[in-house]
Amino acid sequence: MRRELAIIGGGTAGLFLAAFLNTDIYNVTIYEKKASLGRKFLVAGDGGFNLTHSEELSSFKSKYTPSSFLDIALDHFSNTDLIEWLLGIGIPTFIGSSGKVFPEKGIKPIEVLKCIEAYLIKKNVKFKFNKTFSDWGEENSLEFNSNEFIKADYTVFALGGGSWKVTGSDGSWLDVFNKKGVSTLPFKSSNCAFRIKWPEKFIQNNEGKPLKNISISLQNKVQKGEAVITKFGIEGNAIYGLSPEIQEALVIENQVVVYADFKPTLSLSTLIEKLSLSRSKTTITLKEKIKLSRTVIEIIKVTLTKEEFLDVEVLAKFIKKFPLTIIDLAPVDEAISTSGGINLNAVDSNFELKKVKNNFCIGEMLDWNAPTGGYLIQACVSKGVYLAHQLNNK
Repeated sequence: MRRELAIIGGGTAGLFLAAFLNTDIYNVTIYEKKASLGRKFLVAGDGGFNLTHSEELSSFKSKYTPSSFLDIALDHFSNTDLIEWLLGIGIPTFIGSSGKVFPEKGIKPIEVLKCIEAYLIKKNVKFKFNKTFSDWGEENSLEFNSNEFIKADYTVFALGGGSWKVTGSDGSWLDVFNKKGVSTLPFKSSNCAFRIKWPEKFIQNNEGKPLKNISISLQNKVQKGEAVITKFGIEGNAIYGLSPEIQEALVIENQVVVYADFKPTLSLSTLIEKLSLSRSKTTITLKEKIKLSRTVIEIIKVTLTKEEFLDVEVLAKFIKKFPLTIIDLAPVDEAISTSGGINLNAVDSNFELKKVKNNFCIGEMLDWNAPTGGYLIQACVSKGVYLAHQLNNK
């Protein structure tokens, strides 16, 4: 006789769990609070549908905080495994110039989702929509919409984090788990804008301007990429990867200084030499010889005194290590992802809740961090596939 397995949440983690469960063993039902599957999966595709990253697995693993907690899941189902599986259901991919992996041009996010959904339908996975988990009932039955109860042999929660409420990922489940005695942590914004108090004149001229080919560092961790100046502060992949360190620092102090390298391809000595040999005015040299953007030059000029700006060594040091003072995180609902949620100490190595037998948690509802660039989706995928393997062998 098949056992009943309930998946609560129709996002990436829940979908891939269902895709790899043995439906000869389980009757699998996905309960989704919205009227359709994969709302956040689709929203993630608005800025370029980045499914995973192509880098070598050992380097791939290093992108996660805390380190190593996802190693076993990533070893079981890696980025290359995901690429091969997608091809098998009709979604060929390509690797972009930055190493990110996308569906082949012309394939829209909704088409990827529909292929996954069709695969699940063929496996006889059932879907129940407009079902919001509201509590556990007697003998750990599951309560939906505050008045409907179902009983499952195994329950897997894939409820998402606290950002993008419009997709259903609103973190409203946190109180229910607290009441059950499951250890949780408040949600914090991750992969978000960071608050910097720019000079008024600078932000008037530069709001929305990019900072290209830079790196930003904190505590010996360096993140390369691009960033965007915003009225709130700064955002972009050159700083998203520092989210865990920034979060931690802001708990201790009310501000944290990160350092931007506006010319990471040049050493300090080479930069000093180029500035020293130029006979042009300093601003012209920065623009034409050093190839700094007008926005970067203006950041430097509004920060340094005239004497510092004309001092070659001082100027070069600021180009290579420019301080940016962060004073806050963007609101949780404006973040791409969140940390917080279920404390990792509350689950075992198979993501089973220690307080509630045969109940599991996967996806973003667990307390972990990863930068954008395919790492978030891959982690949710790998957790789902790994847990399916464990459940198939019960």
